[in-house]
Amino acid sequence: MTSTPLRTLASHLLRLALPALLAAATATHAQTPYPTRPIRLVVPFTAGGAVDIYARTVQAALQENLGQPIVVDNKPGAGGMIGAEMVAKAAPDGYTLLVGNIATLAMNVGIYSKMPYDPVKDFTPILQTAQVNYVLVVNPGVPVRTVPELVAYAKANPGKLTYASSGSGSAQHMAAELFKARTGTDITHVPYKGTGAVVADLIAGHVSMIFADQGSMMPQVKAGKLRALGVGGLQRSPEYPDIPTIAEAGNLPGFEMVAWQGMAGPAGLPPAIIARLNEAFNKVHAQPGMREKLTTAGLTSVGGTPDEFGRYIKSEITKWTKIAKDVGATVD
Repeated sequence: MTSTPLRTLASHLLRLALPALLAAATATHAQTPYPTRPIRLVVPFTAGGAVDIYARTVQAALQENLGQPIVVDNKPGAGGMIGAEMVAKAAPDGYTLLVGNIATLAMNVGIYSKMPYDPVKDFTPILQTAQVNYVLVVNPGVPVRTVPELVAYAKANPGKLTYASSGSGSAQHMAAELFKARTGTDITHVPYKGTGAVVADLIAGHVSMIFADQGSMMPQVKAGKLRALGVGGLQRSPEYPDIPTIAEAGNLPGFEMVAWQGMAGPAGLPPAIIARLNEAFNKVHAQPGMREKLTTAGLTSVGGTPDEFGRYIKSEITKWTKIAKDVGATVD
């Protein structure tokens, strides 16, 4: 039988060793490579739009790079703010990320009088993923084939034409309001809850026109169901060189509508996780054929560092807040 002094000594030694054992276990846990379980990419819009297309285009390659399942989770509503708020309030552990865009991370600041999150304070930038090439399309029943003809028709028929958007505060909304302000036209806004329903109603003629991403619109243009009048960039699209820019076609110098997307996590994301995610996305973009896949979807690959994206978000907030004020595009 163990004597009392020996038991006392063993107990004392255990008490001395326990903190060291716990520290070692904690250190081992902290060194566990990220990620160890599925990662959720929150798309704050409905399926079928540019943000959703990007997430699903890179999903398989990202899954292979990170070695864990990548789940695309659509959480639409309120100009993308419902999904964005969900990520802002998530644990900063790298397992809930936002596939953000120009609306959720910049435009909404100048449009909405109240927001449930701060794009700068409540998120950790990871990288800008893509630019989104926009195109102005009309239903073929609208008797115009050029931007000047559209402007002339809108002025001759104030309030008759309607433009669709995926919601108040969306990039589609802002593009149209900017166009109206620059051309002095009266075109009625018809907001939808997502791009999918917009396409069906455009084709059916329930709405007249839209400014939207090429990936969603050009397949319908090629099929003859919609008519493209101009692209939103300052340069013609390499994929569609016969379509003029809105700036040149409409004699609107400097008119530009090129949206963008980027990845962000909740505020407080650890530096090691930021670095791992940034590396993974940049490597996915550099894979053979990935740029071509994104281009086909109407997206231009960007990439870069977290700091670059953070600075870009701030500059875009400043830019679009001024534009929203100038054109009177506000939502209470």
